[in-house]
Amino acid sequence: MQNSHQAKTLLVTGGAGFIGSNFIHHWLEKYPQDKIFNLDALTYAGNLANLKSIEKNPKYVFIEGSINDKELVNKIMDDVDWVVHFAAESHVDRSIHNPQLFLETNILGTQVLLDAALNHKIEKFHHISTDEVFGALSLDTEKKFHEQMAYDPRSPYSASKASSDHLVRAYGETYGLPFTITNCSNNYGPYQFPEKYFALMITNLLQDKKIPIYGDGLYVRDWLYVKDHCQAIDLVLNQGQEGETYLVGGLTKDISNLEVAKKVLSMMGKGEEMIEFIKDRPGHDRRYAVDWNKINQELGWEPSVSFEQGLEKTIHWYQNHPEWWQPLLKNNQDWFKKQYQEEK
Repeated sequence: MQNSHQAKTLLVTGGAGFIGSNFIHHWLEKYPQDKIFNLDALTYAGNLANLKSIEKNPKYVFIEGSINDKELVNKIMDDVDWVVHFAAESHVDRSIHNPQLFLETNILGTQVLLDAALNHKIEKFHHISTDEVFGALSLDTEKKFHEQMAYDPRSPYSASKASSDHLVRAYGETYGLPFTITNCSNNYGPYQFPEKYFALMITNLLQDKKIPIYGDGLYVRDWLYVKDHCQAIDLVLNQGQEGETYLVGGLTKDISNLEVAKKVLSMMGKGEEMIEFIKDRPGHDRRYAVDWNKINQELGWEPSVSFEQGLEKTIHWYQNHPEWWQPLLKNNQDWFKKQYQEEK
């Protein structure tokens, strides 16, 4: 693959975030001849510590700024071949508290990027989205999300992502923009902000704090190890069909949030008394499950690790990098207290 890949310049939006930073590490390691511009607004979820090991790489350029800044975006795109669009507000709980921010970033910001991509005749525009645009599935069915399924978003976050997906496709149909889309399931792994479920569980236990679990804990998610997600995006960029959407998931069978918590407790040598059930959040989707047959059959992608292997890697990373996550907890303690302690 690498031999057939001609040198490119990529604009990665949101590259200081969890998935974006993992993708940049993946890409520069695999394609050292390529250049990456990383445009990130450095909101609470953007963290330059994620990219400290490559900050002096001459093939990597960080630009602090918003995807809503039309002048800046157009200036960057002067030298870009491909756009890989991660930048988004992505936490459901925060979208419930402040929907407008999600609309501004996820919809209007995407539109700014699409306009600039057209103006600069970008070769490829790849949009990273979520399986949450498809709504929810019930626990008593074996149905899974697939590429032909109708959208049915249930939160301000998923509604904003669904809107951005529709915009990308509309620019493809109306203006001929060359695009691809991936809708991924819940990611976990290194550099994940500790408000997300896995990182929250692990960092809480490392501090001898309990794991907060919404409602009855029977909610089901599909879990995708972030490095496998990066490889999936790599394949879509290099081999995917223009105008196509690919779903990317990590599991083949359901596992509830409560079962996940018990696995983490077992791996970290803790007992089930460390589980604390808290008040459910509004509009909580019951079950997500992803059918990733299309990307498997067309591009040969499949997860490189089992769920248990990915979980072990993730736990070890947080155990070995307290200097990374401890400042994030300290700087965001008001949010954690409000979200997970007061809502019992």
